[in-house]
Amino acid sequence: MMRAQADSPMPFKIVVPARYASTRLPAKPLLDLGGKPMVVRVAERGLLSGAEEVWVATDHAEVLAAVKQHGLSALMTRTDHPTGTDRLAEVVEQRGWSDDTIIVNVQGDEPLIDPALIARTAQHLADSGADIATLGCPLGDAADFFNPNVVKLTCREDGDALYFSRAPIPYARDHFSGENGKFSLPAGLPAYRHVGLYAYRAHFLRAFAHLPPSPLERFEALEQLRALSNGFRISVMIVDHPPLPGVDTPEDAKRMQGAFSTAADGRGEA
Repeated sequence: MMRAQADSPMPFKIVVPARYASTRLPAKPLLDLGGKPMVVRVAERGLLSGAEEVWVATDHAEVLAAVKQHGLSALMTRTDHPTGTDRLAEVVEQRGWSDDTIIVNVQGDEPLIDPALIARTAQHLADSGADIATLGCPLGDAADFFNPNVVKLTCREDGDALYFSRAPIPYARDHFSGENGKFSLPAGLPAYRHVGLYAYRAHFLRAFAHLPPSPLERFEALEQLRALSNGFRISVMIVDHPPLPGVDTPEDAKRMQGAFSTAADGRGEA
């Protein structure tokens, strides 16, 4: 399995998909973090990565206006995209990017994303020759291993992904049927948590937009399985620790607002 390599400059672009509607957090991209909308904070982190261009792709005029008000680039995309990846595919067409362009998908609810990690993910895609690059980190907690909300992955010896699942994979049959049950993981189990930072080649995004969801994708509710089911390569870069958490719930929002408020009080950035 391939480990993270040292950074090296290479051209790439960033797209931040920012859907306005959210069941748990309405108008989530506009959440105020220290005087700026969250999606603006995310785009600013993207700019620090060395990307050639950073675009916010939204489906709502208020988000578009907020981003442009802060001097950043944004464009309007359709409201009916089922996934963020489909939204990226529309951006590729709108911008007319060539098939070999590398695009990093930075989620619009991760205002503390490490810019260096964005650059390393883009570089990993360039080095691997795959269609997609994503991240994994070691998973050592049994509770997380059996939690369906924690996505697990397994890899081939060359570092390409074999499978992603909400189920506990790989399943240590003898260990879990023994006295320890499901309260611990056996030493050496190659268990990895998937970290949802992606880099894509534009040719893949163009193809993805025309592929129907696969049965695996529908049952697991994991869109990356559409790519695997259709023979695309996903190379996994292993990092030691997951990135700092984003904003999914009202509780997350309060925590993040507190972090930026504290940073502002200290005259620094969160």
